[in-house]
Amino acid sequence: MLAEGGLNEECGIFGVWGHENASQITYYGLHSLQHRGQEGAGIVVTDGETLKGVKGEGLVNEVFNADKLKELKGKGSIGHVRYATAGGGGYENVQPLLFHSQTGSLGLAHNGNLVNASALKHQMEGQGSIFQTSSDTEVLAHLIKRSGYREFKDRVKNALTMLKGAYAFLLMTETELMVALDPNGLRPLSLGKIGDAYCVASETCAFDIVGATYIRDVEPGELITINDSGISSDYFTYSGNRAMCSMEYIYFSRPDSNISGINVHSARKRLGKQLALEVPIDADVVTGVPDSSISAAIGYAEESGIPYELGLIKNRYVGRTFIQPSQSLREQGVKMKLSPVRGVVEGKRVVMVDDSIVRGTTSRRIVTMLREAGAKEVHVAISSPPIKHPCFYGIDTSTHEELIASKHSVEDIRQIIGADSLTFLSVEGTMQAIGRKDPSPNCGQCLACFTGKYPTEIYPDTVLPYEKEMV
Repeated sequence: MLAEGGLNEECGIFGVWGHENASQITYYGLHSLQHRGQEGAGIVVTDGETLKGVKGEGLVNEVFNADKLKELKGKGSIGHVRYATAGGGGYENVQPLLFHSQTGSLGLAHNGNLVNASALKHQMEGQGSIFQTSSDTEVLAHLIKRSGYREFKDRVKNALTMLKGAYAFLLMTETELMVALDPNGLRPLSLGKIGDAYCVASETCAFDIVGATYIRDVEPGELITINDSGISSDYFTYSGNRAMCSMEYIYFSRPDSNISGINVHSARKRLGKQLALEVPIDADVVTGVPDSSISAAIGYAEESGIPYELGLIKNRYVGRTFIQPSQSLREQGVKMKLSPVRGVVEGKRVVMVDDSIVRGTTSRRIVTMLREAGAKEVHVAISSPPIKHPCFYGIDTSTHEELIASKHSVEDIRQIIGADSLTFLSVEGTMQAIGRKDPSPNCGQCLACFTGKYPTEIYPDTVLPYEKEMV
């Protein structure tokens, strides 16, 4: 699915400790996580005595060059790629955030969204705290500073217990790297090793890029400390309700990543196979919307026996685009990014497999393009259930108003996007295909965007006023 009109994830994080080329390793790790955020990137390093950082708006290779990386010398490093949701954009919100005080420095990188950030900010501002950014990430730094414990690790643990929502944190001081995951494990986070150095990443695909070996996933509620003495694990809280975001398997993560021992490409193929089993379609050709839907389309084709073809081609050389001044130019922007293959779809009954429908605008444009290329019929098959409820954990769907499935029936959506038929995968089929057979709240997956059952409390100031009665 194209990002425009679709879903956008907040960010990706990468860290390494004990490597002489820590900043370069982090640079390549961030490259592999670029799909998780394109609005800003940053790296903070430590040489054992001081923290130094470079960050900026744009892609990883736009923010960094060889000279800047040479300036970032150190044995420990954390990095971040950002897509702005909570807190908005702007240079000041690009991470890692870097704080200096008389007692030492702290670098902080965060993937996710805190649902009680506004309440905590209001409370601390009333007690004299001054926030330098509008990012919810800064809340953790203030909580750590205000904690009454003597040991830094105890201050971190105490601060983490006050946070609610989705968070994968990397914290780095002059002498150690800390890794923390929220009690529900809503965001993926994995631990690896490269030589004698340890590394951590939002996705395992980053380990392949830097030549690291995967060790294990970071556990919900776990706090890992890595320093020159080695690695140790502790827990700041325990939770029996693990709830990994289902959209990580369906859309966000790269196909070559593994999450909780499940390969993303294989899970998406099974989603496509299950979709073909639930609603068979009489058609001539199956195609997927690049890139995240290709695996599901292949699975659909294998199960249905309908040939898979590249009916849609993504232009790899189109960079980031700005908001266009007219609707006609916005339409042209979609055509620049995606093109139908007339020789494949002309005169054919086409099954167009996509991973999700959020606002419906992109699906409508793709269906129109396929018809203009001569498709006889266009049947849209979605390898996930309808997204009816907003996400408050780091995905940019925070209101019912912007979700087409929240306001319209499947038949209404079919008519809006102009398809001959529209099929969504069931919740039960989704869980079975991913590898979780139990669709209950404790199944190990967050299904909130499909079911409206959130794994954490949703605080009133997290929800827009007209949304409160709907959550």
